[in-house]
Amino acid sequence: MTKETVTVGLPKGMESRPVAILVQIASQFKSKIYLECENKRVNAKSIMGMMTLGLDKGAEISVEAEGEDEAQAVGEVTAYLKNEKTKEA
Repeated sequence: MTKETVTVGLPKGMESRPVAILVQIASQFKSKIYLECENKRVNAKSIMGMMTLGLDKGAEISVEAEGEDEAQAVGEVTAYLKNEKTKEA
């Protein structure tokens, strides 16, 4: 299992479009990926679960993955959340 805590750096936080992009990123991996914030733990591949988090810019969140590509999965998801690697223009 690989786990990392990250601060959300996306300008608009986790609104519907950023959530959809995050789910697309997470879905590329075979590993199980979960995000946890304030005692809520959701599957990062579930758009409905992700929407329940309602995260704003600056929120702290834990990214956890378990599986054969867990390190890469955590790296990609945290890079997106930090706004280091964004698909939004």
